[in-house]
Amino acid sequence: MEDPDLINQAIANNVRAQRAHRGLTLDALAARSGVSRGMLVQVEQGRTNPSVSTLTRIASALGVTVARLVEVADVPVVRIVDKADVVTFSQGEVHARLLVGADVPMILELWDWRMAPGEHHDGDAHPPGTREMLTVLDGELTLTVYGRSHVVGKDDAVLFTADRPHRYANRGKSELRFVMVVAEPREAHDQ
Repeated sequence: MEDPDLINQAIANNVRAQRAHRGLTLDALAARSGVSRGMLVQVEQGRTNPSVSTLTRIASALGVTVARLVEVADVPVVRIVDKADVVTFSQGEVHARLLVGADVPMILELWDWRMAPGEHHDGDAHPPGTREMLTVLDGELTLTVYGRSHVVGKDDAVLFTADRPHRYANRGKSELRFVMVVAEPREAHDQ
């Protein structure tokens, strides 16, 4: 079992960091959460053991889980994802592997896509402000956004706003492979 003082210090650091990340004052967080400014000061200074109810109200106002507030270990400086832990999504001859992701301070995902000739994938609109960037490693990608198609060749890269429906298609005669990063603002996800 974790040391209570260590947990209180983790809560203090996490609440302070989440509040700062959102640009909230103590008064603004107090108004959003219904937790008094005085209690928030005590929490952020690690001078109190807040109740679950208090933590729930603070977490809700910050748009995070209670688990995130009590997390003792911060985001590691280096995080290695073993290939055995990579998640693969397949639909026919379209294979997308989520190589690694993060959710703080923004949602980031790194994907490795493979698509057989003639295949496509329709991407739904992401929350406002979401951007995708990718580079084609093999083949040729036809990216369609707002009904307009763009051809992205091998070793070329593209950046686009992904808050609207989009399509990745392989209209070529060989396998298409591209690596993509999705960057989604945390605030858009928390709404």
